[in-house]
Formats: sequence, C-alpha cells, structure tokens
Amino acid sequence: MTMQQQEDRGISRRKLIVGSALGTLALGIMGRTASAAERLTQVLNDDDVHPFTINMPDSALIDLKSRLVNTRWPDKETVADSSQGLQLEKLKSLVSYWASDYNWRTIERRLNALPQYVTRIEGLTIHFIHVRSRHPNALPLILTHGWPGSILEFIKVIAPLADPVAHGGSAAEAFDLIIPSIPGYGFSQRPTDTGWKPDRVAAMWDTLVKRLGYREYVSQGGDHGSVISTALGRLAPRGLLGIHLTMPATVPGDLIPAINEGLPVPRPLSAPEQRAFDKLSHFFTRNAAYGAMMVTRPQTIGYALNDSPAGMAAWSYDKIAQWTDSNGEPEHVLSRDEILDDLSLYWLTDTSTSAARFYWENNNNNFSSATQKTHDVKVPVAISVFPGEIYQAPESWSQAAFPTLNYYRTVTKGGHFAAWEQPALFSEEMRNAFRKLRSRT
Repeated sequence: MTMQQQEDRGISRRKLIVGSALGTLALGIMGRTASAAERLTQVLNDDDVHPFTINMPDSALIDLKSRLVNTRWPDKETVADSSQGLQLEKLKSLVSYWASDYNWRTIERRLNALPQYVTRIEGLTIHFIHVRSRHPNALPLILTHGWPGSILEFIKVIAPLADPVAHGGSAAEAFDLIIPSIPGYGFSQRPTDTGWKPDRVAAMWDTLVKRLGYREYVSQGGDHGSVISTALGRLAPRGLLGIHLTMPATVPGDLIPAINEGLPVPRPLSAPEQRAFDKLSHFFTRNAAYGAMMVTRPQTIGYALNDSPAGMAAWSYDKIAQWTDSNGEPEHVLSRDEILDDLSLYWLTDTSTSAARFYWENNNNNFSSATQKTHDVKVPVAISVFPGEIYQAPESWSQAAFPTLNYYRTVTKGGHFAAWEQPALFSEEMRNAFRKLRSRT
C-alpha cells in the first residue's frame, strides 16, 4: 500500500469514527465568548483528525453589523497624507461597505467546500485545511500564515499547487497542501498559558504532517510563517526536506542597533544592502509601533481590538495597506471582499487579542540572522524576494545568513502577502524552489 493510500484509509477511518459518534462537527459560535476550537475541545479528547464545518450564527453577524453602524468616529487627521496613520475617510468607506454590502456567508461557503479538519496537538485544538492532489507522488507542503493575515492568504494558491496541470504546470510539480491556523488564530484554539513560541509551533507542525501519514515534506511561510519555518529548519526533524521563506531573517547582527535606532550605517554596504538597511531603518523608526505594542502589552490593545470592529479594522488594514505591493491602495491587488474576509475571520473568532499575544511570545527581532539563529538551519533553504515586502533581503545577506541556501530569486511584483496578492507568481516560486528536492523523495 502506498503512503497516499494509507493516508486515504486513515482519514476515511477517522471520518467514519467521528461520523458515527458525532456527525460532521458543525461550528456555531453562540455569542462572542469562546473561539471555535474552544467549543470543540470537549469532544477532541484523542489524536484523531476530525472533519470540520463552519456555521456562524446569524446573531454574530447581526452583532457585527450593529457595532459597525454605531462606530464612534474620531476627528479627521490634521495632515493630507497617511503620516499620522490610516486616514479617516478611507476607513469610513471600508467600514460602510462592511456594514452594508459585505457577505460573510460567501467565504464561509468557500471554506466549507474545502476539506477542513481539527485535531489536538499538545492539548490544543488545531484547525487546518488539507488538500490532496489528484496526481500521484505529490510533495506534501505545509503553508504557514502570519499577522494580520490568516489561512485565507493561501486560498487562491490551492488549485494551482494541487493541480498544476490545469494551471500551466506538470503533474510532477503537484503538491499536497496542509494549511494550519497558528494557535490563537482563526479556528485554532487560543492558548490559556504561556510558552507557545515559534519553536513549539514548528514541532507541532511536524506532528501534524506526520499524523496525516506523510514521511517527507517541505515547509513555507511569510511573516510569522517565516519565523516558524526557520524554527522548523533548525529543528530539522526527520522527513523535513527543505523550507521556503518570503520574509527571511538575513540582517547581520552588527547592523541591528543602527537600524533599530535610526542611526547611520556603521560600515560600507553594497547598493542592495544599503536599500535594505534604509527600508528597515524607516520601518523600525516610523512604522513598527504596532509590533512594539503587541510584543509588550498585547492584553492592553486587545480590549480595543475585541470591542470595536472598526478599531480592529484600522489596526490591521493600516498594515495591509503598507505591506501590499500597492502604493498604499491594497484594493489594487486584493478585492475589498478579500480584505474583509480576513478581518471578519479575526472578529468572528475573537482572536485579535490571542493573535497579539503570539508577538509577546515571539519577543525577538524577526529580521536578525543572529537572533533567529539562521546558521543552525540544517535543511536546504529557498528564498523568494518580493518588491513590496517590508524589506528586500539581499542575496549577499541571504547567503551569509543561511549556509544551506540553495535557491534565491527576486521577483517583479507582490508584497508581504505574496500568495494572497500574486497567487500565480507565488505558485511558480513554489514549483521552482522545491524542484531540486523532489528527486530526494
């Protein structure tokens, strides 16, 4: 029996067990007091993989619209640009559409059309999408999101990665996809204690992949996903063939103090290195207050994020606008509905505060090679550099940071949310980045 057949049999057996006892788990979040996974914890007292369906109650959607309509707006900014933050009229337009025209049920149906599951790992219920390619010998790929993104970042790459023949690729380039929500995000359970750092999540992902019956796999991530994939590369568990990063930690340690404090560069740099230094210096001195708040006081900001959907939207949309490759107009690369799908997922699952706590747990510089211990990564590393990312990692820094670097490419468009913004280009990068590793499977 092949690995795929074993996996199919295992999942079918689990479906049968769960179906006979419970039926397919249908989620109804009654009120805004418990996350989806927390309501399921009492029935997930084993290591089985349970089918999962979303069914938000109408009451939650009515409550959301009521809060949006009754937003108490601040006065207008006193400048003609976004230097004071997200501009009032831009947010008002988004919130008005959210309250009157947006329909959560559309993305709910789209998610429910995908194979979704939950399983308990280290005592937490983890939600994930698992799509198996119709092509034999597909390479298992686990995709990890970040903030303010979610599993929705990867919805548009599922088809081209799992069915490359229908999207300009070959059957030999197919992937099986595992797309989990980080603990405290989306439909994964919110931790009630501390210690949920990237290394721990990385180990959980290895458990998840192997629980699904896979012996070998690759990992990809951006934002938190890059940190988690890097941690996975340091752990180098048996079967991990390689990792791909879109926000790699490549900055040399001697440059970090100057970047953090907005000081002049301490030594000569090449042109690509100087551009990276300048972008990061501007980021840390002008645009990183959100991170400082969540790293130090996530509970404090959580009260505002959990009570006001307009406030939560401002907090997240500000970064979506800055980090997409869109000149500050994210609707140029994402539809308004796509943006609101993501914001609604955070709101309806009450996970803005728990998501912020992951920053508190990961209280490290995510761009520093030394802090992220990139020299300890033991598996092949691939890096794709997108022009709208927070910074563009120079090839020289990438080679120095990751001794096992075996793929590096600069692409022409796309930003921090690469898969979400440019699904075709992202899918092409996945095929190219992992092509050399398929011969090892």
